[in-house]
Amino acid sequence: MAGRVALVTGAAAGIGAACARVFCAEGAAGVVLVDRDAETLQATRLALEQAWPGVPLHAATAEVADTAALAEVIEQAVARFGALHTLVNNAAMRHHGPLAEADDANWQAVLGVNLVGTAAACRAALPALRASGRGSIVNVSSCYAVTGRRGMGLYDATKAALLSLTRTLAAEEAASGVRVNAVCPGSTLTEFHLQRAQAAGTPVEVLRTQRQTTSMLGRWAEPQEIAWPVLWLASSEASYITGTTLMVDGGLHAL
Repeated sequence: MAGRVALVTGAAAGIGAACARVFCAEGAAGVVLVDRDAETLQATRLALEQAWPGVPLHAATAEVADTAALAEVIEQAVARFGALHTLVNNAAMRHHGPLAEADDANWQAVLGVNLVGTAAACRAALPALRASGRGSIVNVSSCYAVTGRRGMGLYDATKAALLSLTRTLAAEEAASGVRVNAVCPGSTLTEFHLQRAQAAGTPVEVLRTQRQTTSMLGRWAEPQEIAWPVLWLASSEASYITGTTLMVDGGLHAL
């Protein structure tokens, strides 16, 4: 990441925070953290500053579904750092329940973050990414974009659409030198799952024993195990890769 400025949405915790950490560890010229959770975002920024004091950081609170606010955040970040080389679209919204019970408001909310918000971030960032001469967009989708399951249809449908967006945008931006790829994480043990387990009264030790049958590897992924492939796709080491979906799911898609 030497000489590269990266912007990560959904960066306060989980996979987004892990991406920010590996970017800092690999010597990024600047990392912009965007999230709706102001308190957790600032705590993550402080932790990164303490661990890597030489990496310039900027944290901005914004709702990804508020496309105007998101565009303003990206414009300000580019002005601050003078460039943008990497965009990681990680922010996401979940909805639990059968498709048959999802109403219009449910659909609009999930679409607004997972698809429209991602498209808006790409639109706002593309001028700077093109100008960099080596721009890279990494969209964080899901293994369930290609594998069916019950009860998460809205989330999974938008994550599948994100793969189509990735391929089309890669084709449209190839001539400008911007690469666009997607990663599809499997079950990843983030703060979201830890908090849900705590609310349900499930001990962390028990939670960690779950997901034994949802992948070939039979365990949860740690957030950094998703961040490392994101790092690679963002870097020039993946310079001949675009329009690709990389499954980072412990082999779930092949079961």
